Amino acid sequence: MPAIMIDTNVLVYFYDPNTPDKQKRAEIVLNHLQQAGTGCLSVQNLAEFVSAGIRKLDPPLTPEEAFEQVTMLAESWPVFNLTPMIILEAARGVRDHALAYYDAQIWATARLNQVPVVFSEDFQDGLSLEGVRFINPSGEHFSVEEW
Repeated sequence: MPAIMIDTNVLVYFYDPNTPDKQKRAEIVLNHLQQAGTGCLSVQNLAEFVSAGIRKLDPPLTPEEAFEQVTMLAESWPVFNLTPMIILEAARGVRDHALAYYDAQIWATARLNQVPVVFSEDFQDGLSLEGVRFINPSGEHFSVEEW
């Protein structure tokens, strides 16, 4: 089964009690990917999770909670490092595909690590760029059983 990169928004929804539908969906998606052994993260996802958790969640995670949760994520999922080649590929994604830089970095991490699917709300659902397909796991027609 192919690997699926989990974007930060899915991780944050898992901890967001203010979006109960998305929180439940994130829980289902993360549990499914964990059981299937197909989920993976980028180091960027971990950094963004800590930042969003302590600044954007309501109530926010405490620094201790953020540390505990990001530690668990880093230990529970394969995590791809940020490399100079990913930066160069992300810059090409900005230039060639008009992506916002940090979205391009997620695309570049998936592409260069041969991860064919990214679960994210930040891209057009079903969009495919050079072998990487973006799927919105909160989308109306999403079915986790297909993945």
